[in-house]
Amino acid sequence: MVAGAVNNEIVSVVSPARLWKAIVKDSHNLMPKLMPDIISSIVVLEGNGGVGTIRQSNFTNVIKDFSYWKDRVDAVDDENRMFKYSVIEGGLIGKKVKSTSFELKFEAHADGGSICKLNGEYETIEDSLPTEAEAKEMMGSMVAMFKAIEGYLVENPDAYA
Repeated sequence: MVAGAVNNEIVSVVSPARLWKAIVKDSHNLMPKLMPDIISSIVVLEGNGGVGTIRQSNFTNVIKDFSYWKDRVDAVDDENRMFKYSVIEGGLIGKKVKSTSFELKFEAHADGGSICKLNGEYETIEDSLPTEAEAKEMMGSMVAMFKAIEGYLVENPDAYA
């Protein structure tokens, strides 16, 4: 097994407060509406969104490697807009990785928008790190979801205000 990480920072014109509300507090409702070709549903199985909450994301057949994943909320810091969760079942767990966790942090940007810092940590099953292409693919799906929500918020300036 090998531990690794992927990181990215995205600058957005949308305020940290609106991104926080849409991505962290309401993504289970918003993502299936914005990306119906990829995400069929996100269901809260246990909890109310706080630490310990378990969600199941169900994917369409566009995703070839898996049909769902379950994640657990590990940390929520509303004041500092930091959210951390771990995939606990499904996805690539047991296929390529032993464990995966993601942290999102939303900060104000000097231009009035925000910076979203995305950090992913994983432990592989094999004794090698993912290729650069596989690492880009991991982060690419996170960025695509972020961009879908950002686009919605730009088009709907009163949403999550």
